[in-house]
Amino acid sequence: MNKVHKIMNEKSLVIIPTYNELDNIQKLIPDVLGRDQSLDILVVDDNSPDGTANYVEKLSNSLERVKLIKREKKMGLGTAYIEGFKFALANGYKYIFEMDADFSHDPRELKRFLRNIKEYDLVLGSRYITGVNVVNWPMRRLLLSYFANFYTRIITGMPVKDATGGYKCFKREVLEAINLDEVKSNGYSFQIEMTFKAWKKGFRIGEIPIIFIDREKGTSKMSKKIVREAVLMVWKLRLKSILGKL
Repeated sequence: MNKVHKIMNEKSLVIIPTYNELDNIQKLIPDVLGRDQSLDILVVDDNSPDGTANYVEKLSNSLERVKLIKREKKMGLGTAYIEGFKFALANGYKYIFEMDADFSHDPRELKRFLRNIKEYDLVLGSRYITGVNVVNWPMRRLLLSYFANFYTRIITGMPVKDATGGYKCFKREVLEAINLDEVKSNGYSFQIEMTFKAWKKGFRIGEIPIIFIDREKGTSKMSKKIVREAVLMVWKLRLKSILGKL
């Protein structure tokens, strides 16, 4: 690592993409910050009409542990995380989290991630490693998610129960080893692509069981386009892997 950016001792960055998440982010930020002193937060906001970015910006002026990237328009989950990853690497963070803004990812699990990331290079919060741990999802969406992960495991060969989940923690070395500029996917396929590339590069991947609780406020960003993209992504990744082009 270039000596210009000294790696912060054990410092972690929780990246939270947002679009119209004001009600949730007002509660989530203090909750996350209170879990561990090593945790900073980066909100990547896609120009939310509800004022999410304005709220976070004011908060960041008084709280050094709160960071903000404001984007001009809605650009998608994958690109938000890529910007967040680059920020984390440039600012010397050792551990980098992905986390949803809507409390479907329980902040109480953050400490367990921090314990497990000492043993692995990438830790996934898994909804399916101990059965099915999803609350408040309609059966159709649950089945879609469960079989999407089964499908991904069969096609890619990746030994992961939950490749589409968005609650995870990377060691910085994993993100440094992946060409982030080549990652163009969003949604489910973004999660699959990042985990697959980490696995193919030989990094140690661990899964810890989490309970996923569907959002209470706001609206889901899920769409048929996201699902189609994920279906195609697994074949693209397998082909690139065979051709040695990952």
